[in-house]
Amino acid sequence: MMQPTETPQEERKLPSLAGAAPEELAHAVFDVLDAKKAEDIKILHVHDHTVITDYFIICTGRSSTQVQSLGGEVEFKLGERGVAPAHYEGRDNGNWVVIDYSSVIVHIFSRESREFYKLEKLYGDAEEVRFAGIDEKAEAEAE
Repeated sequence: MMQPTETPQEERKLPSLAGAAPEELAHAVFDVLDAKKAEDIKILHVHDHTVITDYFIICTGRSSTQVQSLGGEVEFKLGERGVAPAHYEGRDNGNWVVIDYSSVIVHIFSRESREFYKLEKLYGDAEEVRFAGIDEKAEAEAE
């Protein structure tokens, strides 16, 4: 008699992020953006600098299509883990997408928009948080 087996999708199911700490949510967003090749990902801990959120995640898409795709992927992947955004802005705009998860706000820019708004400079005294990316993890495992 055959035993039921798990499908590859079931094997990779990640735990729920409902009620997750802000840093855990920020890390999950970083992982999605990193996997989809967002450029120059910055995570700023802005808790002491603004009352609206704990973390800003800022990244760049190489094209308007990638800006949209990155936003859609973040929303989809976090939705699979039980977290929906409080607000999503820029769905039809290829220059800047903002996804508000309350404790984490994600800014996905085109190169031009990122240079224009300069959020990193505006929050330049905020602590930058660093998470290991896919390439760094692969290098560490190879050693």
